[in-house]
Amino acid sequence: MTQPDILCIGSVLWDVIGRSASHMSQGSDVPGRITRLPGGVALNIAMTLARFGLRPALLSAVGRDAEGDALIAACRSLGMDVAHLYRSDDLPTDRYMAVEGANGLIAAIADAHSLEAAGAKILRPLSDGTLGSADAPFAGHIALDGNLTLPLLTEIATSPLFAAAQLHVAPASPGKAERLLPFVTHGRGHLYVNLEEAGLLCQTTFDSARAAAEALLARGAARVLVTDGGGAACDGADGQLIEDHPPEVLVTRVTGAGDTFMAAHIAAERSGADRASALASALGAAARYVSGDTPL
Repeated sequence: MTQPDILCIGSVLWDVIGRSASHMSQGSDVPGRITRLPGGVALNIAMTLARFGLRPALLSAVGRDAEGDALIAACRSLGMDVAHLYRSDDLPTDRYMAVEGANGLIAAIADAHSLEAAGAKILRPLSDGTLGSADAPFAGHIALDGNLTLPLLTEIATSPLFAAAQLHVAPASPGKAERLLPFVTHGRGHLYVNLEEAGLLCQTTFDSARAAAEALLARGAARVLVTDGGGAACDGADGQLIEDHPPEVLVTRVTGAGDTFMAAHIAAERSGADRASALASALGAAARYVSGDTPL
């Protein structure tokens, strides 16, 4: 079996997203469009990596239901390796629901209970010799999201099964940001967070990505990439901080922008780009995504 270019571990589910061109607040009832698309942080990252010509493999939990069959077929058609997905007979396929208005994300609910219930079962290919083992751990790139439980993420941060891998970790949402603390304290992986998530990890607030990156590095993080919407982003590692601004665009969607940034950054560095060029490439890809220029 051909080894994948990168493993994407975490949520693989259906995104149900309502978008309106109107400004919205609590209780708003406005016209718009409702779509159902393949989603989840791991899957969003994999989709972007596939658009860059890479072959990502998904490690996640998908139910043996009609929604799961349709989701796997969609993933396969998008160029992803779905051979290593854990299929559960008694767990339904997960879902994510969001409402977006002209003023951004209004509310979202992530139902990733099946992924959490499956736990370490989704990692079996990394220990049974399919993709790696304790004696010969997987040595490639891994994109990991914070939809896994804190105990499992803590185990991954110190597990010998991940010792040879280059880890790229995202929290999935501000509500799950603190699940990334094991990677900060153990100095493992490249952490991709926004300003709010950085503040939650440091139990404070920041007024700039640079300040957030400095604080995370001081707490033990090996490398951090902090974004701030349309503000400057910062890449911090080895005592060096690199800043860049995203291109100014008209924002038409926000769900998935951070995943696009992370995937584009991984793809750029994997192709040999230096840190400054990789940051610029990722910011450009995220800007094209939120403007609607990147196809869903």
